[in-house]
Amino acid sequence: MTTAAASPFEIRTADILRSLDETGQYKHLHLLDSPMDAEVRMIGDDGAARDTLCFCSNNYLGLANHPDVVAAGIEGLKQYGAGTASVRFICGTFTPHDTLEGTIAEYMGTESSYTFVSCWTATEALFPTVCEPGDIILSDELNHACIIDAIRLTPVIKKGVLKGVYKHADMDSLRAKLQAARDNEDVTGQIWVITDGVFSMEGAVADLPAIRRLCDEFGAMLVVDDSHGHGVMGPTGRGTHEHFGMCPGADNSDPSKGTVDVFTGTLGKALGGGAGGFVAGSKNLTELLIQRGRPTLFSNALPVTVACSANAAIRTLMDEPERVARLRDNVAYVRAELANAGFDVLESPTAICPIIVGDTAKAIAMSKALLDHGVFVIGFGFPVVPEGTARLRIQMSAAHTREHIDSLVAALRSLPGE
Repeated sequence: MTTAAASPFEIRTADILRSLDETGQYKHLHLLDSPMDAEVRMIGDDGAARDTLCFCSNNYLGLANHPDVVAAGIEGLKQYGAGTASVRFICGTFTPHDTLEGTIAEYMGTESSYTFVSCWTATEALFPTVCEPGDIILSDELNHACIIDAIRLTPVIKKGVLKGVYKHADMDSLRAKLQAARDNEDVTGQIWVITDGVFSMEGAVADLPAIRRLCDEFGAMLVVDDSHGHGVMGPTGRGTHEHFGMCPGADNSDPSKGTVDVFTGTLGKALGGGAGGFVAGSKNLTELLIQRGRPTLFSNALPVTVACSANAAIRTLMDEPERVARLRDNVAYVRAELANAGFDVLESPTAICPIIVGDTAKAIAMSKALLDHGVFVIGFGFPVVPEGTARLRIQMSAAHTREHIDSLVAALRSLPGE
């Protein structure tokens, strides 16, 4: 009996996986058997459960397992069922969607908001919907992958939309790109500038006031993805725009710094940690997304139970700003302790504390060694970050205690060569 030859796909996939394994870059899924919290129960390769300190989640405010957030989700499940079974414009819009979108707009300081099943989907909906031929999108080179892919997709859907990339956080580069756009006779419509508010791998913070000034000078609209800024940045955790005094009508607002035109964001990190994303901006913007956005026209709505829990999480944040202060205290403490232990952590006011290692295999090996000490920190390497910049990314939560942080630092000190 003749054995069928392996397909080209099977051959090349096997080669890729073998290479990743041999070079120490193979990623293994970690199985959790508990709610997300500062401490989680992890199932090991041997099937045994082990309590582990978690320093790699986006649960910045400790709301993923907050009793009120959980109770709201349970009540939503009981009252509205497990799913919407429809896209929004047919019969997939429920009262909790409307409530949540009002809460998001209040929280962000915008006229309106509209939810999606993820921030990736929200970003994927935004540019192909709002852009028209003759528009140009200018993006920071270190923006999140969802932004990069959405911008790549847009000219495929809307032929004649142009795109450009400016050097990371480089205002001279952005100015040059804006000037080139103005001088380009093919740019006949809107100029868009998009940046992360907080860059997830570095913890770097975009200089929103400087970007806003350039946008005003060149007639550009400013879009900010603040997925890692929500719940973290600003006196009350509203985000990077609040950090810079750019919340319209807020106590710390500075009219000279302007505002942000459009936000994209996630409900899957500090804002409850469940799932979902949103676009926030003008009412006309969200109405256009409702009418023309393909990811909302052809894909089911955010599950109602998630909408309920996310709404409770945002309300908890707005009612308990001390959570933001506690997170900030934890970040200051861990940075001081890591410095005392001799680790060089990239400077940042955010909850992201990256220790640069360099080699991807080394970062992954260090992550595995920390896990043996009951500390969960992920090592990131290429293609998530550029070659040669692999790192351990420590992420802090308001749920961490000083004892948790001391255990983290002790585990890092114990690593070979440290």
